[in-house]
Amino acid sequence: MKKFSIVLSMLMITYHSYSQELARRANLGFRSSSPSIESPGAIVREVVGTSAFAKAGLKIGDRIVKYNGELLNDADRWSDMRYQARKGDQVELLIKRKDRILTLSAKLEETPRENYQHVDVLYGSVLSDYGQRLRTIVTKPKGQKGKLPALFVLQGLSCSSIEVFPGRFETGWTQFLRDIASKTNMIVMRVEKPGVGDSEGACSQTDLRMEMAGYRAALQKLKSREDVDTTKLIVYGSSMGSALAPILANEFNAVGIISDGTFVKTWFEHMLEIERRILAFKGNSPTEVNTKINEAYIPLYYGMLVEKKSYEQVINEKPHLKEFNYHGAKHMYGRPVEYYHQVQDLNIAGAWAEVKVPVRIMRGTNDWIMSDEDNDMIIEILEDAGHTDHQLYRYEGLDHWNRIHDSAISSFQGNPGKWEDEISGIVIDWSQEMVGIR
Repeated sequence: MKKFSIVLSMLMITYHSYSQELARRANLGFRSSSPSIESPGAIVREVVGTSAFAKAGLKIGDRIVKYNGELLNDADRWSDMRYQARKGDQVELLIKRKDRILTLSAKLEETPRENYQHVDVLYGSVLSDYGQRLRTIVTKPKGQKGKLPALFVLQGLSCSSIEVFPGRFETGWTQFLRDIASKTNMIVMRVEKPGVGDSEGACSQTDLRMEMAGYRAALQKLKSREDVDTTKLIVYGSSMGSALAPILANEFNAVGIISDGTFVKTWFEHMLEIERRILAFKGNSPTEVNTKINEAYIPLYYGMLVEKKSYEQVINEKPHLKEFNYHGAKHMYGRPVEYYHQVQDLNIAGAWAEVKVPVRIMRGTNDWIMSDEDNDMIIEILEDAGHTDHQLYRYEGLDHWNRIHDSAISSFQGNPGKWEDEISGIVIDWSQEMVGIR
């Protein structure tokens, strides 16, 4: 009996430690540049007027040299540090302001939570197979009774949050997420990646297997909800999420897939194609493009993706590639090289060939990140497999970040573009049609 009591107590302690509420992310109240080895420190670009650091005296143009005593010289580490800040943390910044050195200290406030007039926002969490508690955000129409169709959102590869909290810097993606959450008349679930938002972990150290474990845990929880009609589950994917969508939709018996800004070739091929476009945008002639692809980018990405090396290892073996590499020694776009090693090994075409449910694909004509050809390839794969219910819609002027531009190079140059309600409206219409609520 005594042994049973001890075991029961241990189980209760373990259950409590995993079921307690995730600590709320802090609101740093400023945006900054990304630091690097070559240019240490983060330059403050924007300060929210009512934030703790605004009250402490932080100003636009200040260079943050150290954060709680740690030198800022790595963009990926700085991203992790910002996301790991929690409500109530006491943070000290070492600031360089022109020729002055200042120390600013503030107790951080929490980030305000997402909210809508006619939609309930439910914050929860799931435990992945890697032992990380990840934040889930579920939106549900107010006052709805019974079981509702559900939409699961898969985001892109970056370490950016899928939470649209009040005061967040507005982009095409945040506008899109807000519309999907508030206008579909369905239950919509999002899950933060490890180390992003309130989630535990470090995004810069999260590989694809860890990320997929989070998606699987969230999908299992979504399907276990009493208010979800599990026969009417749709998987929506954007960017990298659009390539993962058929994999997870097949696993979890979704009734439809919406793929937005997608690719189907290997990541090695994708990187060569995007480098071609970037070189052309920068004014290289076709001859110069071919030369640089052959002499620099093929060996660089072959070494990293096919031979499964870090950029540091590839460049140590082939020093002439250093001038062409704009990624970190062991990271690309904020993620570890191991993430891309695993993406390279995905058989995305094989996943599409197994799809039996309706498919809708949206392609922006000014999306310079992904190749247009991949969309037609997916349609061909589906048709070769006998699939009949699929549509490919090319949205005129749309770029990869849900903005309308006059040209792809306008998007590449970082111009803001403009929002159109139809961008989210098409996806909402597709979702509702798939589950029969239109």
